[in-house]
Amino acid sequence: MNEKVNGSKSKSNKNKYLIESLTSKIFLLSAFISVISLLLIICFVFYKGAIPFVFKGYSFFSFLFGTEWVPSADKYGILPMILASLYATFGSLIIGVPVGILTATFIVEVAPKSLAKIMSPAVELLAGIPSVLYGIFGLAFIVPNVQKLFNQPKGQSLLAVIIVLAIMMLPTIITVSETALRAVPKSYKEASLGLGASKTQTTFKIVIPAAKSGILAAVVLGVGRAIGETMAVILVAGNSPVIPNSIMDSVRPLTTNIVLEMGYAFGTHQEMLFATGIVLFIFIIILNLILSIISNKEDY
Repeated sequence: MNEKVNGSKSKSNKNKYLIESLTSKIFLLSAFISVISLLLIICFVFYKGAIPFVFKGYSFFSFLFGTEWVPSADKYGILPMILASLYATFGSLIIGVPVGILTATFIVEVAPKSLAKIMSPAVELLAGIPSVLYGIFGLAFIVPNVQKLFNQPKGQSLLAVIIVLAIMMLPTIITVSETALRAVPKSYKEASLGLGASKTQTTFKIVIPAAKSGILAAVVLGVGRAIGETMAVILVAGNSPVIPNSIMDSVRPLTTNIVLEMGYAFGTHQEMLFATGIVLFIFIIILNLILSIISNKEDY
Protein backbone atom coordinates (compact mmCIF):
# COMPACT_ATOMS: atom_id res chain seq x y z
CA MET A 1 0.00 0.00 0.00
CA ASN A 2 2.80 2.39 0.96
CA GLU A 3 4.64 1.50 -2.24
CA LYS A 4 1.60 2.48 -4.32
CA VAL A 5 1.28 5.79 -2.47
CA ASN A 6 4.99 6.52 -2.90
CA GLY A 7 4.79 5.58 -6.57
CA SER A 8 1.85 7.91 -7.21
CA LYS A 9 3.65 10.74 -5.37
CA SER A 10 6.81 10.25 -7.43
CA LYS A 11 4.75 10.30 -10.66
CA SER A 12 3.01 13.45 -9.50
CA ASN A 13 6.35 15.08 -8.69
CA LYS A 14 7.73 14.10 -12.10
CA ASN A 15 4.68 15.56 -13.85
CA LYS A 16 5.04 18.79 -11.88
CA TYR A 17 8.73 18.95 -12.75
CA LEU A 18 7.99 18.39 -16.46
CA ILE A 19 5.28 21.06 -16.46
CA GLU A 20 7.55 23.55 -14.68
CA SER A 21 10.41 22.81 -17.06
CA LEU A 22 8.18 23.13 -20.12
CA THR A 23 6.65 26.37 -18.82
CA SER A 24 10.03 27.96 -18.15
CA LYS A 25 11.21 27.02 -21.64
CA ILE A 26 8.08 28.54 -23.21
CA PHE A 27 8.65 31.76 -21.25
CA LEU A 28 12.30 31.81 -22.31
CA LEU A 29 11.36 31.24 -25.96
CA SER A 30 8.76 34.02 -25.85
CA ALA A 31 11.26 36.46 -24.34
CA PHE A 32 13.89 35.44 -26.90
CA ILE A 33 11.48 35.98 -29.82
CA SER A 34 10.45 39.40 -28.47
CA VAL A 35 14.02 40.60 -27.99
CA ILE A 36 15.25 39.24 -31.33
CA SER A 37 12.29 40.79 -33.19
CA LEU A 38 12.97 44.18 -31.64
CA LEU A 39 16.70 43.97 -32.39
CA LEU A 40 16.05 42.94 -36.00
CA ILE A 41 13.70 45.89 -36.55
CA ILE A 42 16.17 48.35 -35.01
CA CYS A 43 19.15 46.93 -36.93
CA PHE A 44 17.24 46.96 -40.24
CA VAL A 45 16.08 50.56 -39.83
CA PHE A 46 19.54 51.76 -38.76
CA TYR A 47 21.20 49.87 -41.63
CA LYS A 48 18.87 51.29 -44.29
CA GLY A 49 19.01 54.78 -42.80
CA ALA A 50 22.80 54.87 -42.54
CA ILE A 51 23.47 53.96 -46.18
CA PRO A 52 23.25 57.52 -47.63
CA PHE A 53 25.69 58.91 -45.06
CA VAL A 54 28.16 56.02 -44.94
CA PHE A 55 28.28 54.94 -48.60
CA LYS A 56 26.84 57.81 -50.67
CA GLY A 57 28.55 60.84 -49.15
CA TYR A 58 25.49 62.72 -47.87
CA SER A 59 26.04 64.97 -44.84
CA PHE A 60 24.13 63.98 -41.73
CA PHE A 61 24.44 67.56 -40.47
CA SER A 62 22.79 68.90 -43.64
CA PHE A 63 20.12 66.22 -43.29
CA LEU A 64 19.30 67.27 -39.72
CA PHE A 65 19.49 71.05 -40.19
CA GLY A 66 18.50 71.44 -43.82
CA THR A 67 15.29 73.37 -44.42
CA GLU A 68 14.32 71.98 -47.83
CA TRP A 69 12.78 68.58 -48.49
CA VAL A 70 12.66 68.17 -52.28
CA PRO A 71 13.54 64.56 -53.21
CA SER A 72 13.26 65.28 -56.95
CA ALA A 73 16.04 67.88 -56.55
CA ASP A 74 18.10 65.62 -54.27
CA LYS A 75 17.48 67.90 -51.27
CA TYR A 76 16.80 66.15 -47.98
CA GLY A 77 16.48 68.49 -45.00
CA ILE A 78 14.23 67.46 -42.13
CA LEU A 79 14.51 70.47 -39.80
CA PRO A 80 10.92 71.59 -40.61
CA MET A 81 9.63 68.10 -39.70
CA ILE A 82 11.71 67.97 -36.49
CA LEU A 83 10.38 71.34 -35.34
CA ALA A 84 6.82 70.38 -36.25
CA SER A 85 7.07 67.17 -34.20
CA LEU A 86 8.58 68.98 -31.20
CA TYR A 87 6.06 71.84 -31.29
CA ALA A 88 3.13 69.44 -31.64
CA THR A 89 4.37 67.16 -28.86
CA PHE A 90 5.11 69.88 -26.31
CA GLY A 91 1.98 71.82 -27.22
CA SER A 92 -0.20 68.77 -26.69
CA LEU A 93 1.58 68.05 -23.39
CA ILE A 94 0.81 71.57 -22.15
CA ILE A 95 -2.89 70.89 -22.68
CA GLY A 96 -3.12 67.14 -22.11
CA VAL A 97 -1.04 66.66 -18.94
CA PRO A 98 -2.87 69.13 -16.64
CA VAL A 99 -6.30 68.08 -17.94
CA GLY A 100 -5.46 64.38 -17.65
CA ILE A 101 -4.04 64.61 -14.12
CA LEU A 102 -6.91 66.78 -12.87
CA THR A 103 -9.46 64.41 -14.42
CA ALA A 104 -7.80 61.41 -12.76
CA THR A 105 -7.75 63.31 -9.45
CA PHE A 106 -11.46 64.09 -9.83
CA ILE A 107 -12.31 60.43 -10.47
CA VAL A 108 -10.31 59.19 -7.48
CA GLU A 109 -10.73 61.94 -4.89
CA VAL A 110 -13.81 64.02 -5.70
CA ALA A 111 -16.38 62.18 -7.80
CA PRO A 112 -19.08 60.08 -6.11
CA LYS A 113 -18.50 56.34 -6.48
CA SER A 114 -21.48 55.98 -8.81
CA LEU A 115 -20.05 58.62 -11.16
CA ALA A 116 -16.49 57.25 -10.89
CA LYS A 117 -17.74 53.79 -11.92
CA ILE A 118 -19.12 55.33 -15.11
CA MET A 119 -16.18 57.62 -15.90
CA SER A 120 -13.40 55.04 -15.51
CA PRO A 121 -14.78 52.57 -18.11
CA ALA A 122 -15.65 55.50 -20.40
CA VAL A 123 -12.04 56.71 -20.33
CA GLU A 124 -10.77 53.17 -20.98
CA LEU A 125 -13.17 52.95 -23.92
CA LEU A 126 -11.67 56.14 -25.39
CA ALA A 127 -8.23 54.50 -25.30
CA GLY A 128 -9.50 51.78 -27.64
CA ILE A 129 -10.80 54.12 -30.35
CA PRO A 130 -8.71 53.84 -33.57
CA SER A 131 -6.53 56.88 -34.19
CA VAL A 132 -8.03 57.46 -37.64
CA LEU A 133 -11.39 58.20 -35.97
CA TYR A 134 -9.73 60.92 -33.91
CA GLY A 135 -8.37 62.29 -37.18
CA ILE A 136 -11.79 62.24 -38.80
CA PHE A 137 -13.25 64.05 -35.78
CA GLY A 138 -10.46 66.62 -36.03
CA LEU A 139 -11.01 67.10 -39.77
CA ALA A 140 -14.79 67.40 -39.46
CA PHE A 141 -15.02 69.45 -36.25
CA ILE A 142 -11.72 70.95 -35.04
CA VAL A 143 -10.33 72.10 -38.41
CA PRO A 144 -13.48 74.02 -39.53
CA ASN A 145 -13.82 75.67 -36.12
CA VAL A 146 -10.15 76.71 -36.07
CA GLN A 147 -10.63 78.17 -39.53
CA LYS A 148 -13.71 80.16 -38.50
CA LEU A 149 -12.48 81.22 -35.07
CA PHE A 150 -9.13 82.59 -36.27
CA ASN A 151 -10.37 83.71 -39.72
CA GLN A 152 -7.82 81.61 -41.61
CA PRO A 153 -7.94 80.45 -45.25
CA LYS A 154 -7.74 76.85 -43.97
CA GLY A 155 -7.92 75.22 -40.57
CA GLN A 156 -5.37 72.44 -41.09
CA SER A 157 -2.58 73.74 -38.90
CA LEU A 158 -0.22 73.16 -36.00
CA LEU A 159 -2.99 74.23 -33.60
CA ALA A 160 -5.33 71.54 -34.95
CA VAL A 161 -2.57 68.94 -34.53
CA ILE A 162 -1.94 70.03 -30.92
CA ILE A 163 -5.64 69.81 -30.03
CA VAL A 164 -6.09 66.38 -31.62
CA LEU A 165 -2.95 64.96 -29.96
CA ALA A 166 -3.97 66.41 -26.59
CA ILE A 167 -7.34 64.64 -26.87
CA MET A 168 -5.66 61.39 -27.95
CA MET A 169 -3.23 61.29 -25.04
CA LEU A 170 -5.92 61.98 -22.41
CA PRO A 171 -7.12 58.35 -22.00
CA THR A 172 -3.57 57.11 -21.42
CA ILE A 173 -2.66 59.84 -18.94
CA ILE A 174 -5.96 59.57 -17.06
CA THR A 175 -5.88 55.76 -16.77
CA VAL A 176 -2.26 55.49 -15.60
CA SER A 177 -2.55 58.49 -13.26
CA GLU A 178 -5.76 57.09 -11.78
CA THR A 179 -4.01 53.80 -11.01
CA ALA A 180 -1.11 55.68 -9.38
CA LEU A 181 -3.44 57.82 -7.26
CA ARG A 182 -5.44 54.80 -6.06
CA ALA A 183 -2.18 53.15 -4.97
CA VAL A 184 -1.44 55.92 -2.43
CA PRO A 185 -2.03 54.50 1.09
CA LYS A 186 -5.15 55.79 2.84
CA SER A 187 -3.06 56.42 5.95
CA TYR A 188 -1.38 59.35 4.15
CA LYS A 189 -4.72 61.06 3.61
CA GLU A 190 -6.00 60.24 7.08
CA ALA A 191 -2.85 61.65 8.69
CA SER A 192 -3.09 64.85 6.65
CA LEU A 193 -6.77 65.35 7.43
CA GLY A 194 -6.10 64.55 11.09
CA LEU A 195 -3.52 67.35 11.24
CA GLY A 196 -6.12 69.86 10.09
CA ALA A 197 -5.44 70.05 6.34
CA SER A 198 -8.43 70.48 4.03
CA LYS A 199 -9.36 67.87 1.45
CA THR A 200 -8.01 70.06 -1.35
CA GLN A 201 -4.71 70.63 0.46
CA THR A 202 -4.43 66.90 1.14
CA THR A 203 -5.06 66.09 -2.52
CA PHE A 204 -2.53 68.51 -3.98
CA LYS A 205 0.16 68.44 -1.29
CA ILE A 206 0.05 64.80 -0.16
CA VAL A 207 -1.73 62.49 -2.62
CA ILE A 208 -0.46 63.80 -5.96
CA PRO A 209 3.20 64.14 -4.79
CA ALA A 210 3.02 60.60 -3.38
CA ALA A 211 1.86 59.33 -6.78
CA LYS A 212 4.42 61.33 -8.81
CA SER A 213 6.28 58.26 -10.12
CA GLY A 214 3.12 56.81 -11.65
CA ILE A 215 2.06 60.21 -12.98
CA LEU A 216 5.45 60.68 -14.67
CA ALA A 217 5.03 57.24 -16.23
CA ALA A 218 1.69 58.47 -17.59
CA VAL A 219 3.45 61.52 -19.06
CA VAL A 220 6.07 59.27 -20.72
CA LEU A 221 3.34 57.18 -22.33
CA GLY A 222 1.57 60.35 -23.41
CA VAL A 223 4.76 61.64 -25.06
CA GLY A 224 5.16 58.33 -26.89
CA ARG A 225 1.57 58.53 -28.12
CA ALA A 226 1.94 62.13 -29.28
CA ILE A 227 5.30 61.95 -31.05
CA GLY A 228 4.53 58.62 -32.72
CA GLU A 229 1.00 59.36 -33.93
CA THR A 230 0.50 59.35 -37.70
CA MET A 231 -2.97 58.77 -39.14
CA ALA A 232 -4.83 61.40 -37.11
CA VAL A 233 -2.06 63.95 -37.73
CA ILE A 234 -2.10 63.45 -41.50
CA LEU A 235 -5.74 64.52 -41.64
CA VAL A 236 -5.37 67.78 -39.69
CA ALA A 237 -1.76 68.93 -40.23
CA GLY A 238 -1.87 70.25 -43.80
CA ASN A 239 1.41 68.41 -44.49
CA SER A 240 3.52 71.29 -45.81
CA PRO A 241 7.28 70.60 -45.34
CA VAL A 242 8.12 74.14 -44.19
CA ILE A 243 9.25 75.58 -40.86
CA PRO A 244 6.15 76.81 -38.98
CA ASN A 245 6.32 80.49 -38.08
CA SER A 246 3.06 80.51 -36.16
CA ILE A 247 0.63 78.11 -34.58
CA MET A 248 -1.72 78.56 -37.56
CA ASP A 249 0.81 77.34 -40.17
CA SER A 250 0.48 74.03 -41.96
CA VAL A 251 3.05 71.48 -40.74
CA ARG A 252 4.44 68.04 -41.56
CA PRO A 253 5.76 66.05 -38.56
CA LEU A 254 8.36 63.27 -38.92
CA THR A 255 5.88 60.39 -38.82
CA THR A 256 3.65 62.02 -41.42
CA ASN A 257 6.59 62.57 -43.75
CA ILE A 258 7.48 58.86 -43.62
CA VAL A 259 3.93 57.63 -44.24
CA LEU A 260 3.15 60.08 -47.06
CA GLU A 261 6.22 59.21 -49.15
CA MET A 262 7.28 55.66 -48.26
CA GLY A 263 4.74 54.11 -50.62
CA TYR A 264 6.38 55.45 -53.78
CA ALA A 265 9.93 56.20 -52.60
CA PHE A 266 12.93 54.19 -53.82
CA GLY A 267 16.70 54.40 -53.74
CA THR A 268 18.16 57.34 -51.82
CA HIS A 269 14.72 58.83 -51.21
CA GLN A 270 13.58 55.66 -49.41
CA GLU A 271 16.82 55.46 -47.43
CA MET A 272 16.38 59.06 -46.27
CA LEU A 273 12.92 58.15 -44.99
CA PHE A 274 14.50 55.33 -42.98
CA ALA A 275 17.00 57.89 -41.66
CA THR A 276 14.00 60.02 -40.62
CA GLY A 277 12.79 57.00 -38.66
CA ILE A 278 16.17 56.82 -36.90
CA VAL A 279 15.88 60.47 -35.85
CA LEU A 280 12.37 59.83 -34.54
CA PHE A 281 13.61 56.80 -32.60
CA ILE A 282 16.45 58.83 -31.06
CA PHE A 283 14.08 61.63 -30.08
CA ILE A 284 11.78 59.22 -28.25
CA ILE A 285 14.76 57.72 -26.38
CA ILE A 286 16.04 61.18 -25.39
CA LEU A 287 12.63 62.31 -24.14
CA ASN A 288 12.19 59.11 -22.12
CA LEU A 289 15.69 59.50 -20.62
CA ILE A 290 14.95 63.11 -19.62
CA LEU A 291 11.70 62.09 -17.93
CA SER A 292 13.45 59.14 -16.22
CA ILE A 293 16.15 61.47 -14.86
CA ILE A 294 13.48 63.86 -13.57
CA SER A 295 11.64 60.94 -11.96
CA ASN A 296 14.80 59.68 -10.25
CA LYS A 297 15.62 63.15 -8.92
CA GLU A 298 12.09 63.45 -7.53
CA ASP A 299 12.49 60.10 -5.75
CA TYR A 300 15.57 61.38 -3.94
